[in-house]
Parts: sequence; structure tokens; C-alpha cells
Amino acid sequence: MSRISQPDPELTHRLTRRGMLGVAAGATAAALLGTAAGPATAAPGTGSAAATASRGVGRGRPVLPPGRLGIQLYSLRDKVSTLGFAPVFAELEKYGYDEVEFAGYTQGSAGPITLAQLRRLARNHGLNPIGSHVGYYSSDPNAYTFAQNLTKVLDDAEALGLRHIGTAAGPFRYGSTVDAWKRAAEDFNTYGAAAKARGMKFYQHNHSEEFSFASDNPKVRLYDVLLAETDPDLVYLEMDIYWAYVGQFRFSKRPDGTAAPFEPLDYVLERPDRYPLFHVKDGESDPSNPYGYRMVDVGDGDIDYQRFISAVTRLRGHRPAHHWQAEHDNPAESFTFARRSSAHLHSLREKC
Repeated sequence: MSRISQPDPELTHRLTRRGMLGVAAGATAAALLGTAAGPATAAPGTGSAAATASRGVGRGRPVLPPGRLGIQLYSLRDKVSTLGFAPVFAELEKYGYDEVEFAGYTQGSAGPITLAQLRRLARNHGLNPIGSHVGYYSSDPNAYTFAQNLTKVLDDAEALGLRHIGTAAGPFRYGSTVDAWKRAAEDFNTYGAAAKARGMKFYQHNHSEEFSFASDNPKVRLYDVLLAETDPDLVYLEMDIYWAYVGQFRFSKRPDGTAAPFEPLDYVLERPDRYPLFHVKDGESDPSNPYGYRMVDVGDGDIDYQRFISAVTRLRGHRPAHHWQAEHDNPAESFTFARRSSAHLHSLREKC
């Protein structure tokens, strides 16, 4: 299979997600695969068979904890905007999902929906609203962001019964120096304290740039500043595993060329309590791509989710403590992505 360097996927993801967030104001694998087989079913990538064969698919305890598979609704934004939440939730229920993470609370041409109706609709389909992505800051004083409208953001999260409320924006508000990230960490601590007062956890979702180095001190990785300067009782992290491995590809050397390797999984294993949520998206390795990977449906790529999820859930007391949200920034067909990703993750088994 030829691998062609793609347009800047991280920039595209950030811009399109920002646009969607702007409207926020206003069982077995075989059984799952069989529920929606048809012309829309995408063929697996060329790496799928080999990857599946090398991972824990078959006998043994399921890698995925029961009741902990969710999906980031950004992946299904095309369906939400045209069909509305009800048909989308019905499909997700059929595919075996337990949870949903929001990226906006409106449904386009399907008409208005209240937060109470949205919460009830999700529960009627056996889906637990687990979190939501909201903007960090804006130059617009009326923007639906943490910095501009914290009370409203938390009011809405509370109305939906969310346990987590966070942002997919990087902490670059004040720049990329160490002090700039310390200031951003102070913001996050403020939002975390306000969320905690309402029984919720504030979290930040990474892209790859968080693993870059401070512009004023290239020996310091910015993600380490975020971890050190945020209060672990107030600020949590949602590791986007795909983007973390893109960060590994891009930033395993400092600007001067000296080695600075890191393993995304190690961040979690060293502080598992800080990572209640994960984004599970997959990538096919492509060194010709400046990001090192080409995003694909979960199970079609080279990220070993049997290894990653097992390592986290094997920690004492942590099997039910984390939430795994499938995501694809731009799936070829979003229902197909959702169905196949659920089937793959449910098929993974612990290695005996």
C-alpha cells in the first residue's frame, strides 16, 4: 500500500473542532460486526490482519473493562448535524457503546434540543454522558469557553450530569515558554477548583504539540510543565493516545538534535489517577508523513491497544477507573468507524 503524506491533520482537527465547539452554547466482536454489515462497511487497512494476529484477540479476559467504552461525538458530527442525536444514540447502543463524550450540544437540521432532553435521550439508549470538550479561551467576551463563561459551561455540564468537563485546547494561551505554561496551569487550577466544587473533574486533552519543548528552555518538555504546575487534585488529563504517539515521533529529539525519548504509556503508569479518560484512535505508521502516522479506524493501525489498555487496567484498583473513548477526526464513514472500532476493542483479550 502506498503511503502518501497527508495535509496537516492536527491543524485541520483543531480548526474543525473549534468550529463545532462554537455551537455548544446554543457480545462478541462477531455479533457487533453483524449488526450493521452492508455496503457502507469499510475494508480493513492492510496492516489490520497482521496487527490483529499479534494482539490479544481470542480467549482470555476482555481487555476492555465492562461499561467503559465510549465515543467522542466529534467523530460523528456529520450524523449529529444531519440526523440528530436520537438516531446516532440508537446506533451507538446497537454497537455496544456505554458512554458518550460531547463536543457541542446542538444537532443542526434536526432542530433544537434542551440539555434535559439530551441527557434523558442518552440514558434512554443506555449511554452515560461522561464528559465534554469546551473551548479554553477566546477574544470574544461572550464566547462559550472556560475563560469567558466558566459559570455557564459548568451549569450546562451539571445539567447533563457530566462527571468530567474539559478542553481539547493546548495550554498555549500565553505562549510556549515555561512561565507561559505556568500561567496556563494557574487557569486550569482555577477551572478545576470550580468544577470540583460541583462534583466534577476538569481535564485537558492533548494533541502532539504539548510534547514539544519550551521556547526559552529547550531542555524542558512543555507537557512536563503542565503536569508539575497543575494541582493533581484539581486538574486531570485525557490522553489522546494517537496524538501522544505522534508527539513521540515528532519530539523524541530536542531542537539541538540531542535524544529525548519518551513513552506515552509511562506517563500514565507513573500517575494513573490523573488520567480518568482516554481517546482511543489508531494510526498506521508512515515515516514519510511529518506526523509519523496516518489516522485510520481503531484496529486498522499500528498502535497496540491490547498492550496499552491492559497495562493500565492491570494496575491494582484501576480496571474500572478509566474511560476509553473511541475517536477518529475524519472517518471515511462515521457509523462504520463507530461500529468497527467497538467490535475491535471488544474483541481484545488479555494474554495468558
